[in-house]
Amino acid sequence: MYSPGKDILESLGLSPIISATGTVTAYGGSRLRPEVMDAMNRASNTMVNMDELNLAVGKQIAAATGAEAGMVTSGAAGGLILQAAAVVAGNDPIRMKKLPDTNGMKNEIIIHRSHRFPYDQCYLSVGAKFVEIGDGRRCQPWELEGAFTENTAAVAYLFSPFITRRALPFEYVCEVAHSKGIPVIVDAASYLPPRANITRFIKEGADMVIYSGGKGIKGPQGTGVLCGRSDLIEAAYANASPHQFIGRGLKVAKEEIIGISKALEIFLSEDEEEENKRYQQMCDQIVDALIEIPGVGLQTKCDPYDYLIPTALITFDLDRNGLSRDQVWEQMVAGDPPIYLSNLGTPDELAVDPFNIADSELEMVIGRLRELLVQN
Repeated sequence: MYSPGKDILESLGLSPIISATGTVTAYGGSRLRPEVMDAMNRASNTMVNMDELNLAVGKQIAAATGAEAGMVTSGAAGGLILQAAAVVAGNDPIRMKKLPDTNGMKNEIIIHRSHRFPYDQCYLSVGAKFVEIGDGRRCQPWELEGAFTENTAAVAYLFSPFITRRALPFEYVCEVAHSKGIPVIVDAASYLPPRANITRFIKEGADMVIYSGGKGIKGPQGTGVLCGRSDLIEAAYANASPHQFIGRGLKVAKEEIIGISKALEIFLSEDEEEENKRYQQMCDQIVDALIEIPGVGLQTKCDPYDYLIPTALITFDLDRNGLSRDQVWEQMVAGDPPIYLSNLGTPDELAVDPFNIADSELEMVIGRLRELLVQN
């Protein structure tokens, strides 16, 4: 098992895990590249003016995303808070100082009901309020049109795996919002790779977009990449650390800013086709090893919506004789070492996401799955 930090964890009474669930924060996000760690180590003993550092890396982010401006945030969640602060209070210090009291401010954020998600509380933390449109299945254009009021601050839009595709089309939402002078703010935290997505949403009309720095980019887990209109990024940064407003607690260390800068540079230079070939080969190896087990279906899947890189998908038959999907997941975790599979899909599916699986760990994942899937 590939565990270079095993001795450190064991000194704390812990054991390494195998993360076959993708870039999930609860299991450590992603593996940092050695070049990123080296840059962070060298930055750790170098002092710098934080405003100047943020401005310099912000220019790099703007160039990478095709936006007017950019900045580093404390994870994607910190970016959501700053998006909301920017559209509600702007960079007016009087309004900024009042947050989360938004009395007298434009504080309504329009959001599809089907786009409500566990982290949207970040938008509300600055004192914003949601105006929900649509239902769990669809949304009509008139529902968006009728949601705008004199208190509308923004329209929020979510790009994430395993959400409905029946929300109003993104470009249409941008067109309507912009016709009323209202910005559109986007959460695309887990939508990299593919690398094309780093410029996609700005091109399609977004005014601010947040990406996780510690997922597909393989930067420091505590970072996010926020890009968008220069006035809105300026407002977001005014509300953020090191400034003494609502985002003061969302501090990003100089080492993390340097780290995500290096990670972004490497991420954009990598050969995505070769990367996906490796993931495809790993998944095909899993499928080939397990496909003859009765009661389950195996396939390698990759699409622009839910499985953004090649992923091995295990589908459990309803009349299967053997451990259930949930039992398999639980027993994979209960083993030594614990192996976490992705369980974000449908209730009859588990997935093996190869993003964080070292070559030396793949056989262990396959062996444990084979052992559990053949049990009655």
